[in-house]
Amino acid sequence: MTATHLFLTAWRGVAANKLRAALTMLGVIIGVASVIAMLALGNGARAAVEARFRFLGADQVQISARLQFDDGELSALGRILSYDDGLRMPAAVPLVDKVDMSVGGQAKVRFGRAALDLSLTGSTAGAVEDLATAAQVQPVGWPEGAPLTPQALLSQGRFFTAAEVLEAAPVCVLGAETALDLFGGDQAIGASVWVGRERCLVIGVLTDLESTDEAQRYTTNPDQTFYLPVSTAIRWLYEDEPSVSLTAHVTDESQMDTAKAQIAAYLRERHGLTRGEDGTYPDDFNLTTRKDVLGAQQEAARTFALLLTAMAVVSLGVGGIGIMNVMLVSVTERTREIGVRLAIGARGVDIVLQFLLEATLISVAGGVLGVIAGVLSIPLAASLNQGLALLAPDSIPLALGIAVITGLVFGLYPALRAARLDPIEALRYE
Repeated sequence: MTATHLFLTAWRGVAANKLRAALTMLGVIIGVASVIAMLALGNGARAAVEARFRFLGADQVQISARLQFDDGELSALGRILSYDDGLRMPAAVPLVDKVDMSVGGQAKVRFGRAALDLSLTGSTAGAVEDLATAAQVQPVGWPEGAPLTPQALLSQGRFFTAAEVLEAAPVCVLGAETALDLFGGDQAIGASVWVGRERCLVIGVLTDLESTDEAQRYTTNPDQTFYLPVSTAIRWLYEDEPSVSLTAHVTDESQMDTAKAQIAAYLRERHGLTRGEDGTYPDDFNLTTRKDVLGAQQEAARTFALLLTAMAVVSLGVGGIGIMNVMLVSVTERTREIGVRLAIGARGVDIVLQFLLEATLISVAGGVLGVIAGVLSIPLAASLNQGLALLAPDSIPLALGIAVITGLVFGLYPALRAARLDPIEALRYE
């Protein structure tokens, strides 16, 4: 039998029972669609983790207070991370050359008759450099791939200096929309605004910004910002000293583990933490590096891969058993036809190839429909996962390949059974 004749014979065998073939495809369709949808969810989750920690450079250690629930509210587990902790760290920790600090707060900001309730950010002088390095925001219309500089983020004026942070200077930098709401398009640089009962000099205005992540452009507005020196924010916005977020910059990336140990030792001494009976410290802080994040992400990816594999095996196993069942029924129904073919000179390999091709046609058709169903289900999967689902291009050939293998594996036994029929007995079969 030629390849064309073999294909046409297999096609007629499948087309003779369209409803049965369609029902057989269901298991393969569900399995393939599940593989594509689950891979999309996994890619979305990984992208979210990467976006969340994109700001964390390879030379940075993120330091945050360890929290606990107290009467239904989150509070620091032990001592807070203070401004003084961050201020003294570079001198006390050999491998740390700089510490960025930030704190947030709410206040009413007024200029003339304009009054805004704003979320204020207290930061160190390197905040604008970190903003450019993290590349989480960019000027509107910024050319793709163009390097982003701190100056590109400022449309007027400047950012505050390290000296102004140490002095708790009454200066501020406004987001583009904040400046427009307060000044209505008039000159903002050199004007004074009121933050609560404190007068603050405007020294800079950021340019119109947008998130580099298109999915976040409709949920966050980087133009509604108001920056103060962190020391000024602590003095103006809080009655009691707040916990401050710290980011330590390490001088040698290859010694990151040593740097973490030095930072931990410094904070334990500052917070009066001693080793317990079990040999561990009751730390009231967390240290996070990019390596830690990637390690956790890879572990989650391995766990997800195992769950995905198990789901695919079950779904496609069910579909494969359906294919085997239908092909065995087809062999039984066509026993006389097989006997005629064998009697007039068909080889056993021709019979095997015919039934294998029929099983493969069913599985491939189910795979194609499963790919379509999987791609169409991604928006639904994203809506159930906070919009986090990204189609993996390699998931489509992977799913189709699995479908073909399923057809070949589960179609092999019926094909061999058909080829081993005795022509005489097959011709007698009614």
